[in-house]
Amino acid sequence: MALAIGRAALGDDRERDARALLAHAAGITPSRLMMLDVEAFDAALMQCYADALSRRSLGEPVSKITGKRAFWNHDFIVTADVLDPRPDTETLVAKALERPFERILDLGTGSGCILLSLLAERGEAQGVGVDLSEPALDVARANAAAIGVVDRVQWLHGDWFDAVTGRFDLIVSNPPYIAAEEMAELDREVRDHDPAMALTPGGDGLDPYRIIAAQAGSYLHPNGRLIVEMGWQQGPQVAAILSASGWRDVAIWPDLEGRDRAVSATAP
Repeated sequence: MALAIGRAALGDDRERDARALLAHAAGITPSRLMMLDVEAFDAALMQCYADALSRRSLGEPVSKITGKRAFWNHDFIVTADVLDPRPDTETLVAKALERPFERILDLGTGSGCILLSLLAERGEAQGVGVDLSEPALDVARANAAAIGVVDRVQWLHGDWFDAVTGRFDLIVSNPPYIAAEEMAELDREVRDHDPAMALTPGGDGLDPYRIIAAQAGSYLHPNGRLIVEMGWQQGPQVAAILSASGWRDVAIWPDLEGRDRAVSATAP
C-alpha cells in the first residue's frame, strides 16, 4: 500500500526512491521494510513519507531528503551546504589507494567524503581538509566523528592554499569545474540542490586547476602525488595545464563508466 502511494507520486521507474524514502520515514534500512508490522504505518509515519515524496517529486535528491549518501565504504551526512557525493568521485579514492601515503591534503573538502574515506582505509594516515564554506566544514566534522577519525584530521577554513602549511604525500581535490555557460544545462537535482560554489568557479571552469597546478607543488614532498577530479570532457585541458606547470607523470583516469574522470601527476 505505502509503496503503491510512492509509485503513484514518483512513477513506476522510481520505486527504489520510494522504498528509500519509506524506510527513512520509518527510521529503518530499506532491507527491513518487509519486516514492518501493519501497525507501524501510523499517521506520523505516513505524513513523514508524504512530505518526503512531495520533496522528491519537486526534484530534491533522495540523499538531501534523508540526509545521507553512501560513498566508498560509509554513509556520509549530506546537507544543502555540501556537494552530494557521487560514485564518479570514488575514482579519486581508488587511485589514491594504489600507493602509500602518510599525510593528505584535500582541497575543497565539502562533506569530507574523499579525505575521510582515505583516512578510514589507512589507519596511520593524517589528513587536512580545506573549504571556503564554514557550514560545509561543520558537515565534514560530523562525518569525521561518525567514521571515527576525528583525532587524525584537521579542518581549515580558507581559499585553496591560503591557510595551509607544511608538506604532504598526497593532495586530492574535487574542485568546482563546471563552466558558467553550462550551469543552465545541469539536471535540476544538481543545479537546484548542490551549492553553486561547489559546482562552478565561473568562466571556463578551469581556474581551480590553474591555481592548483601553480601552487600545489610547494606543498608536496619530493615525488608526492596530486589527484584531481574533472569533467569528463576536460581531461586533455587539465592534463595540459599540469604539464605546462612542470608536473610529471601526468595521466588521465576513467570512472566506472569509462569516462575521463581524474587526472594524476607527480610533483614538479
